[in-house]
Amino acid sequence: MAIHCLGRVLVAIFFVVIMIEPDPAVGLRKSDLLTINGHDPVSVPTTTLVGICESLVIVHGYPCIEYNVKTEDGFVLSMQRIPDGLVKGNGGNNKQPVLLQHGVLMDGMTWLLESPDQSLGFVLADNGYDVWIANSRGTRWSRGHASLDPANPAYWNWSWDEMVDYDLTANLDFVYSQTGQKVDYVGHSMITTWLGIAEFNPKGKAVADFLKTLCANPGVDCFDLIRSFTGKNCCLNESTVDLFLKYEPQSTATKNMVHLAQTVRDGIIMKYDYGNGAANIMRYGEIRPPIYNMSNIPHDLPLFLSYGGQDALADTRDVGLLLDALKFHDGDKLTVQFVKDYAHADFVLGVTAKNIVYDAIIAFFRRQ
Repeated sequence: MAIHCLGRVLVAIFFVVIMIEPDPAVGLRKSDLLTINGHDPVSVPTTTLVGICESLVIVHGYPCIEYNVKTEDGFVLSMQRIPDGLVKGNGGNNKQPVLLQHGVLMDGMTWLLESPDQSLGFVLADNGYDVWIANSRGTRWSRGHASLDPANPAYWNWSWDEMVDYDLTANLDFVYSQTGQKVDYVGHSMITTWLGIAEFNPKGKAVADFLKTLCANPGVDCFDLIRSFTGKNCCLNESTVDLFLKYEPQSTATKNMVHLAQTVRDGIIMKYDYGNGAANIMRYGEIRPPIYNMSNIPHDLPLFLSYGGQDALADTRDVGLLLDALKFHDGDKLTVQFVKDYAHADFVLGVTAKNIVYDAIIAFFRRQ
């Protein structure tokens, strides 16, 4: 995808939001855009024919459309669109499209698990935005592929490098092809084989056995696993956590988890490290993987970054490194929000997120 116009971006360690206008000349071909009413029966599994719209959106009275989007490397991704809020027509005829991207081990349901007045997907729709919800490869509704089956380890040979290069590109191009408008992007949380397993399924036997062994250690308290991974969330509703556990967490590639672990280990955001110079040279032409230079983000690209003081996944030290990389960003284009009591899950499941964070997001959009 050739990006020739960048608009506003919300970077919330919780979210990353970007307004992008893809080049239609190099966007997806019509044959690559698979909709619920015109799907390719070979590429699209039957499980994509019902899903998030029916489960969580229509039941609340909102309109919802299911789409499938094919990436250049053959994956078929599920996408949902909420074109209107409960008050139809709010926002006019040319509504601003917003693409919502969930984090690792999650899917698009992330944005819809709270009540409609507290879930970002519904809140944006009710405020006049055209809401599009992405589902990354390997998750419940995005397991289709042109030639590979999820039971084949080759299906899982990817990390967030490919998710950026292919999934994000295909989704942004698709939304642009349907709306003809720049796209606001909101993202949450992006934290070889492991034990010979290609698919990292948090609910699978291999991971369950690993957690059982881990929790048997006298020094490990696994009573609250969500808190163990995300930090001490302040504002989760018990019924919402129960609903979350009903639908989540989702599968991802073990390679993706290894890549995230490499980032933590090395303290550098770079492409996947294949573990030896020869393999990296074969893939990248260099002994070490290329580094993602965050300071290359255009200085005049509007950014909104929100992070929490209790977050164990995106802790304040990591955010400090990001802010240092953005130190030359235009002052009037960078907005930073710090929520002292918030941990990782509070940003998408917290009962106060609407008033503290979502209202700030909408205000940010409108200022730009």
